Amino acid sequence: MPGILLIRHAQASFGAADYDVLSDRGREQVVALADGLRERGVRAARVVCGSLRRQHDTAAALGGEVAVDPRWNEYDDRSILEHHGTVPAGLEHHTGDPPLSSRQFQEILNGALGGWIDAGAGGPCGEPWASFRARALAALSDLAGSLDSGQTGLVVSSGGVIGALTAALMGLPDRALIAFNHVSINTAITKLAVGRGGITVISVNEHAHLESASGSLVTYR
Repeated sequence: MPGILLIRHAQASFGAADYDVLSDRGREQVVALADGLRERGVRAARVVCGSLRRQHDTAAALGGEVAVDPRWNEYDDRSILEHHGTVPAGLEHHTGDPPLSSRQFQEILNGALGGWIDAGAGGPCGEPWASFRARALAALSDLAGSLDSGQTGLVVSSGGVIGALTAALMGLPDRALIAFNHVSINTAITKLAVGRGGITVISVNEHAHLESASGSLVTYR
């Protein structure tokens, strides 16, 4: 049966004017990811990523031709926090934003994500939760349908997309996205199997490639 590896992008630049740039640690993570996939003997028939720079720069380092599909892009954090958050904030720092640690930002984001999800299809954000979930599922379905038996598809996306898909495939409540997103590790791998009965989650958030005797490269932001 075909398989799909969903990979979260490497660490970007939280709190900078341009979040969508891999950090020095992120570039180290990409090297570790490529080595880990090579050691596992992964040969991807298709490599796909969203159109965000952090996603493409992670995917491009893995070798092979990369197809860009914007349906794999992350949710708009700034819009969600504007409509459902308690303070003005975002992954990128804008003038007027309060100084927030990564932990503080995550707590505020978790609450805003809950409001976004609860608002459903009629929410005030430019992309309501129902639309986000639907386009992620459509992207996954199209990729699964393009793979032949024994082939592997490799996707570089973001924590929200991967969390939403994992929750949907496991039949969990939509709010399970928040829990998955909260512990999503940069360059971690979520493994899916594509069978006659549908797509099944095999493992979530694998990151052994980031841990070695010389130290850990694990990051969450």
